[in-house]
Amino acid sequence: MHDEIQACPVYFRCICGILFLSFCRSNIEENPSGMLRTGGGQSPQKESIMPKYKRVLVKLSGEALGEHGRLFDFEQIDRVASVISELHETGTEIAIVIGAGNIWRGRQGPAAKMTAINADHMGMLGTAINSIAMQDAVERLGIPTRVMSAVEMNRFCEPYTYRRAVRHLEKGRIVIFACGTGNPFFSTDTAAALRAVEIGADAILLAKNVDGVYDSDPRLNPDAKLLKDLTYQEVQERDLKVMDASAITICRENNVPSIRVFGLDDPQNILRVIEGDPMGTNVHP
Repeated sequence: MHDEIQACPVYFRCICGILFLSFCRSNIEENPSGMLRTGGGQSPQKESIMPKYKRVLVKLSGEALGEHGRLFDFEQIDRVASVISELHETGTEIAIVIGAGNIWRGRQGPAAKMTAINADHMGMLGTAINSIAMQDAVERLGIPTRVMSAVEMNRFCEPYTYRRAVRHLEKGRIVIFACGTGNPFFSTDTAAALRAVEIGADAILLAKNVDGVYDSDPRLNPDAKLLKDLTYQEVQERDLKVMDASAITICRENNVPSIRVFGLDDPQNILRVIEGDPMGTNVHP
């Protein structure tokens, strides 16, 4: 009788072991990934995105924030901010440069008679306004964001230094660069190229109001051909309108790995490019 009592725990452990092995076998058959399921009725988690680039600079035109006579299209701003949030969730480090075309077009139109320096200064201020608008939209989604200006305006944003910008990126903050290069006669394209080189970006994502680089203006020529792959040398030799000449020169001389040109008609295109979609045009050394 005493021996039977001592044997009971052994039998009990054997039965528990058999039940556990049966559970593990059924779980593996139902879930080949080997991940333990804690609830039979739960839906699988969303598949994580593997970003193609670790650190990017997103160049947005001012028209991405407002066009068709509207200074700001806040629904569009929120859509872009939502995509930036999704991109941030992939672990990609994100810097942004925004133009001011929705506010001010530099030395075009009524400003043609203005002193060039004054007109460009107004454009710089326009980029600061757009940058603060985008910062607000992104931070409402819970993502820490810093606006860094090439022109000191400490009550509104931080002064730009590349060391501090890189540190913000490494801490998972989104950095928006305002006021271009801080100098007249240089566009926000040039600012985007310069900042991309300074922070060591893997790519410039050039979100435009056209879906890539064409051999002629597609708005004027219905037979214009989309060019999917270009080198910096080809862009310069053919005088293709990717970015302005100084921006392309900076990218070429400093071997920026890639400029991806695509349309922002659907803000999700930013995420698709990060996932490896070959849409638009790839410009490279």
